[in-house]
Amino acid sequence: MTEKNAEEIKAQRHKARQQKLKDGVDAKIAKAQEEKGILLVLTGNGKGKSTSGFGTIARSVGHGKKAAVVQFIKGNWDCGERTLLEGAGVEFHVMGTGFTWETQDREKDTAAALEAWEAAEKLLKDESIDCIMLDELTYMVSYHYLEVDRVIEALQNRPPMQHVIVTGRACHRGIIEIADTVSEVKPIKHAFDAGVKAQPGFDY
Repeated sequence: MTEKNAEEIKAQRHKARQQKLKDGVDAKIAKAQEEKGILLVLTGNGKGKSTSGFGTIARSVGHGKKAAVVQFIKGNWDCGERTLLEGAGVEFHVMGTGFTWETQDREKDTAAALEAWEAAEKLLKDESIDCIMLDELTYMVSYHYLEVDRVIEALQNRPPMQHVIVTGRACHRGIIEIADTVSEVKPIKHAFDAGVKAQPGFDY
């Protein structure tokens, strides 16, 4: 067999493999015809959950959709995404007390969580909102500031075409069970663990 023939056979095999992959993808696309609001959970201990969620909110706005964000835990901490997206018409509600380990006041944190959640519940009933991000909501459930059943009920009873993004570590299994898509971000390395401080324009 000549070198040219060997290359031709190699190219044909590659083409056959790619065609098989394409056929599989095309079949999945043809099968996936339902349209509905997606509940996306971004959880895990790695960096990038909120960043990913904000990317989806930006995508939604880019398509002319109406989006809103409720931020739990972040408080009044400077947030580059909020600055940008508010300028694009995205409605923000921010939990007032900020990081819970800074306040160390359970009563105050619970009240703040409930106030932020009440804003979320209104958004989850608003058919005009196409996409909602509930940033760091998982902590409010883990810390028992919010009842998981109340959260699940609101998520399940939202408008049928409304997309929701839930972010945060250790997402409650009840929320995971009702989610359409769940991604777990796993840490491999983190600059902060090596003593590098969080920096504006990259970390927040």
